[in-house]
Amino acid sequence: MAFKRNVGGLDRIARAVLGTALVAVAVGAFVLGRGGVGVVTAIAGAALLFNAATQFCGLYALLGIDTCSRR
Repeated sequence: MAFKRNVGGLDRIARAVLGTALVAVAVGAFVLGRGGVGVVTAIAGAALLFNAATQFCGLYALLGIDTCSRR
């Protein structure tokens, strides 16, 4: 499945960093027995990492936002 790229530059880097941080928080939450918090943060972190990896954001597509510079 091919997505039209609409995430790039600093936006992509920020999503990767925040996604990684959220996954780390999720792991910590699971270790501390806070499964509900862990599930929510894991899903949010995975979504941001998916956006960074594919350079596609569904919400951006709906709103017509494009931060990906094309040359």
